[in-house]
Amino acid sequence: MPPARPGAAPPVTSSAAPASPPCAAPPAWLVAPSRSEAVELWGLSPEERLRRSLRQAGVTRIERLGPEERLPLPAGGSLLLFRSDAVYDDRLVRALRDAPGSLLVAPGPGGGAPGPAVAAHVASERALEALAALRAPGSGGAPPKGLRVLAPRDLVSSYQAELRKLEPPFLFPQVHRDDARRIEDHLFAASYKGLTDLVTRWVWPRPAAALVRALARRRVHPNAVTLASLLLTLLALALFLAGDRGLGLLAAWLMTFLDTVDGKLARCTLTSSRFGHALDKSLDLLHPPFWWWAFGAGLGPGTGWATAIAVGGYFAGRILEGLFLWRFGFEIFSWRPVDALFRTVVARRNPNLLLLSVGALGGRADLGLVMLALWTLGCLGFHGLRVGWALTLHARGEVIVPWDEDAPRPRRPMPRAPDGRRKEQAA
Repeated sequence: MPPARPGAAPPVTSSAAPASPPCAAPPAWLVAPSRSEAVELWGLSPEERLRRSLRQAGVTRIERLGPEERLPLPAGGSLLLFRSDAVYDDRLVRALRDAPGSLLVAPGPGGGAPGPAVAAHVASERALEALAALRAPGSGGAPPKGLRVLAPRDLVSSYQAELRKLEPPFLFPQVHRDDARRIEDHLFAASYKGLTDLVTRWVWPRPAAALVRALARRRVHPNAVTLASLLLTLLALALFLAGDRGLGLLAAWLMTFLDTVDGKLARCTLTSSRFGHALDKSLDLLHPPFWWWAFGAGLGPGTGWATAIAVGGYFAGRILEGLFLWRFGFEIFSWRPVDALFRTVVARRNPNLLLLSVGALGGRADLGLVMLALWTLGCLGFHGLRVGWALTLHARGEVIVPWDEDAPRPRRPMPRAPDGRRKEQAA
């Protein structure tokens, strides 16, 4: 974990969200400012974003407290206080829920003195002190004694296992109309996975952001986009089987684009659901081999061997990736920089579609499938070597960890020096 700033407590939780709160979440009060601008980010006001984050964190009682309104104190227990005009990373909301006795402050300009207090998790008898700190203008002076004063990076890790990237938690203490587009862009970038293929990483972001913005303003649910992806998946399959490769590839590319959009829409608007997540993951995992089989079947018997390699290689590759994940607890693409780079071109859906599209545009769709099969074999060989090397290093006593995890590197033993002592180096 990154070192805490002077005088602050160490990070109190990881970036991974628990499936459910470890115990009943305390009630939350949203403290309205005396003045605020009517601003929407991805179709939501800051207060509605906060309400959705709290509900996802398991907070069932959410109340609003007006600028001059008195706080009705509960008898015992603890409560959460949030400024309703701030924009919070949902990781901060979950972490503060599990960190009683804490006062969350915005980062200071240029990494200097802490900014204003924006949220707190306090016992009921300390609630009025914390509320005064949240309502105080500017930095608010000295914080209430006895509370841990935490900046965002003190509260959560920067590493996000789900998105496979280092992304410091964001916190915008106040949103003005002039800043709305910049903050929207930041939220969209934060929703992107760190490790993905070259098309998703470098081609789709701009058009995906434009479509997500339009869908968010019209309140379109991400599940509707996922269902549209499912229909395009089936349409591409049928077109490939019929030998209509041009329209089939068009439907396939549209599906991959919507597959990018639905996840970003869900994260930007905080409308994730278990059903949508399960549907999206299942669709991503299952449809590629059926596409390769249908593409080969539409070409005829002459490319049966390439079809077999494409389909069988897909499952073999997934088995290798699953073996690494099972053995070491994280995806192979997060192990070393070369693995992260290889993720951009590995024989997954989008790189494979590029090969098929090149063949089809050149009038030799059969060669596109052959290229896909040969590239699949090459990727299998690379992954087989990488998994074997990881298992060998592990057998020698080295701890296998992600290269970009913000944690101290384990040290691995090196051959003995002439004086008989071991040298060590960071893994």
